[in-house]
Amino acid sequence: MKKLTTKMLCRAGIIAALYVALTYAFGALAYNGFLQIRPAEALTILPLFFPEAIPALYIGCMLSNIASPFWVYDVFVGSLATLVAAVGTWGMGKIFRNHVLRIAVGGLFPVLVNAFVIPVIIVFLCGDLSYGTLAATYWTYFGSLAVTEALWVYALGAPLYAFIHSMRKKGVSAFCDNTVGAPLQNTAVEQKNK
Repeated sequence: MKKLTTKMLCRAGIIAALYVALTYAFGALAYNGFLQIRPAEALTILPLFFPEAIPALYIGCMLSNIASPFWVYDVFVGSLATLVAAVGTWGMGKIFRNHVLRIAVGGLFPVLVNAFVIPVIIVFLCGDLSYGTLAATYWTYFGSLAVTEALWVYALGAPLYAFIHSMRKKGVSAFCDNTVGAPLQNTAVEQKNK
């Protein structure tokens, strides 16, 4: 594992803060079980670039879920789901180099993990049987959350991915892992020797 740099630590703090701010901006709509308005989920694509996004998303989600009506369950179980999804996304970034595949497969983790786990919180832990039976309620929430999560991850996350990739190619320091902000094909040593 790479050594944690000041830049990585700052980036992690910014990611966590953005997650919290984007979630709180939508208030109760961000916690609605059936139709979650949570654009912060677009940030779940960031582990494809930055491993420090994994703990940042976990902490950001945990802090955001303090305001959830499913408080205790959502803070711990929901945040753990985000952590698992972030690790899966990061892993897909290591496996796939094609950008379309990285987004498509990496984005599946937050979509599917949240679609499976959040209904467990709502239905089993909180006892919501809004749609009659246990199974009907679970699968209704599953479908709804899969669609809304996919909307945020792909409709906002894919353009975010493209933007960060272009900034990294241009060598914008905040988006690069090297210290001089050179384009990714040049390392700091190569830059020094020019």
